[in-house]
Amino acid sequence: MTATLLKEASPPPVGMADRRRRARRRGRIVALAFVFPALLLLGALVVYPVLFSVGRSFFDASGTRFVGGDNYTEMFRDPATLKAVRNTAIWVVVAPTLLTGLGLVLAVLVEKVRWATAFKLLLFMPMAVSFLAAGIIFRLAYDEDPDKGVLNAAVVSVHDAFTGTSSYPTARARDGQGLTKDANGSYRTTATASPGHTVDLGLVGVLPKDLPQGARPAYAAAGQKAAADELRGVVYLDFTRGGGGEQGKVDRQESGLPEMNVEAVRDGKTIASTTTAADGSFRFQDLGSGSYSVRLPASNFAPPYQGVSWLGPALVTPAIIGAYLWIWTGFAMVLIGAGLAALPRDALEAARMDGANEWQIFRRITVPLLAPVLTVVFVTLVINVMKVFDLVYIIAPGPVQEDATVLATQMWLVSFGGGNNQGLGSALGVLLLLLVIPAMVFNVRRFRGSQR
Repeated sequence: MTATLLKEASPPPVGMADRRRRARRRGRIVALAFVFPALLLLGALVVYPVLFSVGRSFFDASGTRFVGGDNYTEMFRDPATLKAVRNTAIWVVVAPTLLTGLGLVLAVLVEKVRWATAFKLLLFMPMAVSFLAAGIIFRLAYDEDPDKGVLNAAVVSVHDAFTGTSSYPTARARDGQGLTKDANGSYRTTATASPGHTVDLGLVGVLPKDLPQGARPAYAAAGQKAAADELRGVVYLDFTRGGGGEQGKVDRQESGLPEMNVEAVRDGKTIASTTTAADGSFRFQDLGSGSYSVRLPASNFAPPYQGVSWLGPALVTPAIIGAYLWIWTGFAMVLIGAGLAALPRDALEAARMDGANEWQIFRRITVPLLAPVLTVVFVTLVINVMKVFDLVYIIAPGPVQEDATVLATQMWLVSFGGGNNQGLGSALGVLLLLLVIPAMVFNVRRFRGSQR
């Protein structure tokens, strides 16, 4: 009887199902304890700002009056916002496409060089540079002054090598000294001359650096007489160092201006042309009888070529995208290179044994097998370029800031950069979030699919 009562009073044995349930419950509690700090930070730094921005977008600039969807309506009526949307679309289409293509090409080529690791390190190194520093670097590189901007220095050097430069861009004639300036920038003599005469053409304003090293004094050339069938003259610098001399007359210490183009003109037509010698002298032979004007073409005085306005309204967005490519090409190359290393080599070798060339292997085998990796890289870069801010804000000068603006910079300018309208800025932030979410969801699904 006692044993029966004890048996009935004892607790029932714990089954395996109950033990597993309790273990799972303890595991969830421990996991939640570890995840809670991260969830707290995520809520404070991401969830709360998102919800606050969504709510703030329905209020006016002061944040006191509810305006409903007026900020969203105003957003698409503002020309600056529409330009930001257009520029963002250009970024989304151009930058990820170029980066993915460059990364793919470089990843394939790097496999075929001996110093592959050093080459990868060199291309990946810009990732270590902050966007602020990169923006300052490219702001200087794109400077329009060839003495400061390295790109324009290269462009000017190539241009001058093929086209040449004007000899004396700062030269000009003295008033009342026998030369008059035409509307096209050329100079011609006010009085005509005939064969057998000499003409002295004095100029001033020539910088010492523009005077060729081989220039010689013009005094001896000015004293020579012309033959009966020729028209002679001298182009000289009507300036004596240290003072002295007589204006309009060739003095002993005054230099000739070599390599100056000179033309003999009659009835508005160029009859003959020549180039001045080292002492500035020139002559036209076998001219017919009659009167001629001597002209110095405008090409002698054209301002030097200054290069390309990289940061002008037309090129500022492509220029900033170029800076972005410099930073992120190494990132795309490394990710695609990792996918390339995982490709089955037997498929590539089988294609080579079947007689396929490298281009066919690249186009029909490598690219299709790398399609999942290329898609992930492309979508990741799309998400990144939608949020680009630093490069646009730093590289674009103030006058063209509106021409280069994207959604992120426009959101900042409207909210804090002078607009002081946090309601409209919050609406822009919500728009940017809505544009980024589909790409993020797509990327997450791709990652989950690759894990399965």
